Amino acid sequence: MTQYAFYFDQSRCYGCQACSVACKDWNELQPGPEKWMTVYEWEKGVFPEVRLHFLAFGCGHCETPVCANACPNNAIFKDDKYGAVLVDDTKCKGSRQCAVACPYGAPKFASDAPGTKMTKCTMCVDRLEEGQLPICVSSCPLRAFDFGPIDEMIAKYGDLRQLDEMPGPNMTKPCFIVKEHSPKKQVVPYDSNHALELMQKQGDIKTIFESVEEVTNLEHDAVRNGSLKMKHASGKELMDATRSTNG
Repeated sequence: MTQYAFYFDQSRCYGCQACSVACKDWNELQPGPEKWMTVYEWEKGVFPEVRLHFLAFGCGHCETPVCANACPNNAIFKDDKYGAVLVDDTKCKGSRQCAVACPYGAPKFASDAPGTKMTKCTMCVDRLEEGQLPICVSSCPLRAFDFGPIDEMIAKYGDLRQLDEMPGPNMTKPCFIVKEHSPKKQVVPYDSNHALELMQKQGDIKTIFESVEEVTNLEHDAVRNGSLKMKHASGKELMDATRSTNG
């Protein structure tokens, strides 16, 4: 079996969601939580040392797909030609054991209603059969993705399969090669303390905050997404966590 893999360059992704929108359009998915390609966004630090993190992820098409082993109806299988992890919707009964097992939240459901069948990223095997790249790869305006046989991806980009805060790769061996974003650097030198002082009082208008500690010592729940979370208990939770209201 030939195994294909995705490559994702975090330093190029700015969370535009073009890949997610293109995936929904190509696969004729309805608005809602059935997001085969999901764009995750979280932030670290406090002003002026804040950094946004992005991850666009559909499925790892794992070498050891725990979702397939967990399905009581044998509805999930590995494709021999590309190594894609696919679901047979004629066998799926909506047990959701695949979603429980998958550490990446790849199984998706159009609703939370019991018995809703699972759907997921197909690696765009229909496009591969026509000699085209997966739609997410083609649609990214900053070329954050690449795709090809896993040996070629590893030769080009290395074999890192886990960004910071992603689940560890040892159990599933995801075919998802990654590059972490570049270290943050100050392009234009400035005095961060003076910047806070300028922000604190906007001229003669008003005082924005009383003390610097108000914006530098935040409570944990003050940050909307302070860490990466790929698994969600419901469709509503997924929609709330991934920002777009109808995508």
